[in-house]
Amino acid sequence: MSTTNLFRLILLAAIWGGSFLFMRIAAPVLGAALLIQYRVLFAALFLAIVALVLRKPLQLRRHWKHYLILGLFNSALPFLLFAFAARTLSASLMAVLNASTPLWGAVIGAAWSRRMVSPTVAAGLLLGAAGVALLVSFDHVSAGPGAGLAIAAVLFASFNYGIASNYAKSAKSAQDVPPFANAHGSMWGATLLVLPVLPWFPAPATPTIGIMGAVLALGVLCSGVAYLIYFRLIEDVGPASALTVTFLSPVFGILWGVLFLGETTGWYTWTGAAIVLLGTALVTGFRPRLGAQRKASAA
Repeated sequence: MSTTNLFRLILLAAIWGGSFLFMRIAAPVLGAALLIQYRVLFAALFLAIVALVLRKPLQLRRHWKHYLILGLFNSALPFLLFAFAARTLSASLMAVLNASTPLWGAVIGAAWSRRMVSPTVAAGLLLGAAGVALLVSFDHVSAGPGAGLAIAAVLFASFNYGIASNYAKSAKSAQDVPPFANAHGSMWGATLLVLPVLPWFPAPATPTIGIMGAVLALGVLCSGVAYLIYFRLIEDVGPASALTVTFLSPVFGILWGVLFLGETTGWYTWTGAAIVLLGTALVTGFRPRLGAQRKASAA
């Protein structure tokens, strides 16, 4: 991996780790529904501008159902669940729990293909579950009112990411859609899907300029720009190497929570995170590769 792509990888991890910080800041003021409506709309508008400049069509007539399905499971539903949980949980805890996404993906993939997981994958799943249990048992935030439901929401959000990844790999309707179109189209799909929820969950308070700045960063930076970096990494170093961002983003999620929100961490935070990431490495078959770059197209 070149120095430039290593920088992109670290930058992407820092940006995605920051999404939990921005949700923690904005969710108590805007509520889950309005926050996520802003997030996906800002991301969709940003990607629409990029698509116009780069002349990348969406082919809506052909792929609109695909964009709605991907928008539901990869954006609308998990984003809403994270925003709901952000009103209760720390950014650090959400970042680590979200690292369970590949674990859910493996479980769903095994059920999808009706195949038993290998002993190595099974060991990874058990480690991941142990890491989550350790975090939930010792983190003081977990003992607060409503924390149990919020933790369940984060884990269910990660479960939906697992559905989205398996759908994108396996469904026939997803095979001919380029990665950028997936990102762009799914954001418009998510925008439409979140819209009917808004009247049922009004904003608890009036947002300040600072809150709206966090929302703008969440939409444009953590969704729009992050997708562009991610797909550039896939093009340059391949999907397997690009997915190593999963191992870095929880570290930044914890770091930003400590630096900007004054969150406290303990031995259980770092130990639980290490166990979850070790389980993820076993499940994904990750092996560090810093050698020659290789080209690959995304599923």
